[in-house]
Amino acid sequence: MKNTRLLMGMPITVEVLDAAATEAILEQVFDYFIAVDERFSTYKTDSEISQINRGELPVERYSADMQTILKLSEQTREETQGYFDIHHNGSCDPSGIVKGWAIQNAAAILKAQGLQNFYIDAGGDVQVAGSKDGHPWRIGIRNPFNRNQNVKIVALTGQGIATSGTAIRGQHIYNPHDPQKQLQNIVSITVIGPNVYEADRFATAAFAMGEKGILFIEKLAGFEGYMIDAHARATYTSGFERYVLKS
Repeated sequence: MKNTRLLMGMPITVEVLDAAATEAILEQVFDYFIAVDERFSTYKTDSEISQINRGELPVERYSADMQTILKLSEQTREETQGYFDIHHNGSCDPSGIVKGWAIQNAAAILKAQGLQNFYIDAGGDVQVAGSKDGHPWRIGIRNPFNRNQNVKIVALTGQGIATSGTAIRGQHIYNPHDPQKQLQNIVSITVIGPNVYEADRFATAAFAMGEKGILFIEKLAGFEGYMIDAHARATYTSGFERYVLKS
């Protein structure tokens, strides 16, 4: 069973291979993404994050989810030497951590229903569980210079993969230590991690680090990365190739 919806400003695909999958379960997952967007979208004037940025919501009235995201964001800022920072120009934009967190929570919804073999893709960030036809899930890493082409295909099971870059949204990530300077030396960095939440937050931070980002991923236990620079050259971590399907 597979379905795709345009939510949170991006296509979200849920594919479940278990016989117990139903349309109602998939609907529950999509409803969850809608609720996340209603709370965290900086484009919706009535969202909780927009109210916070306008100073209309006191801290004691923040939702439990908002408190969680702010805590996780601060934890990530500390773990990345300040390269992940959701505060910029006096406002707060937690989108760099919300997407992976939401995908991970959506996966938990499916697992709670007893489902074991599935794939959730939100704008290219993916969480997989189990297998597809007895084999690991095959995930393509897009060529940032040609979105119709994959530069690598990786095989994953029970893991997450996330990409940060400028191919789709342009210069939307900044270096908090030098916020006026555009990040032009690299165009994408893909991170494989134990789950999509971890992969997503560290991919965002690594991209903000520029060319040093791949070295940061190399030192993270349980993570692998694949970076493409502005000259279309790839640099990847020492254990990345074990996930790559050979053509």
